[in-house]
Amino acid sequence: MNILAIDTSSDACSAALISGQEHYLEYTVEPRAHTRLILPMVESVLAQGGITLQAVDALAFGRGPGAFTGVRIATGIVQGLALAADKPVVAVSTLAALAQQAYVEQGAEQVLVAVDARMAEVYWGAYTLADGVMQLRGEEYVLAPEAAPLPEVTDAGAWHGTGSGWAAYAALPARFAACVSAFSAQQLPSAAYIAALAVSGYARGEAVSADQAQPVYLRNKVAQTMQERAQNQG
Repeated sequence: MNILAIDTSSDACSAALISGQEHYLEYTVEPRAHTRLILPMVESVLAQGGITLQAVDALAFGRGPGAFTGVRIATGIVQGLALAADKPVVAVSTLAALAQQAYVEQGAEQVLVAVDARMAEVYWGAYTLADGVMQLRGEEYVLAPEAAPLPEVTDAGAWHGTGSGWAAYAALPARFAACVSAFSAQQLPSAAYIAALAVSGYARGEAVSADQAQPVYLRNKVAQTMQERAQNQG
């Protein structure tokens, strides 16, 4: 199976290719340069894998939640590429990708993901391992750090905290001190884990046509809120 994935949902920008047993990745942290960087990254991983866009089975992207503009960039790019190549798309949660990264790199099997959503809020999700893949427990939220729900299992050290929210808001480590044993607060989403989760998603029949591939913002009226703020400041 060949899966091409991109992610631009944070300060990081990345493209990844899974081609059989081989994995290829282009990754950089360069805010405000995603539009310029992402297509050359796609070309690079395809060249490293020795395949063309037409040879991929599906494309995948980090569908959010994350930076509003970045999520829109990834959605537009993946839709354009998928339409051009007539390929299906798998939309992957960026929170799930961070949880998967914590499992692969830190060995964490229960992960609380908190990504700084600005406006004194975090994007939040609780994930546990099942058959090597991180699975969402409950729902993904956008909420104030002090409102983040405590997991049902609160055994000492049972959970791993990952994502920028753990460093941005002191209320989070304090609230979960009894059950979170370690943190990887500097992790940013990577297309490598978007691609890995897309393989599972594709096998479960989650691929859709390009026009059905939609972003997930969680914060519903983001654009309207930004416009209202601008008007209030004017």
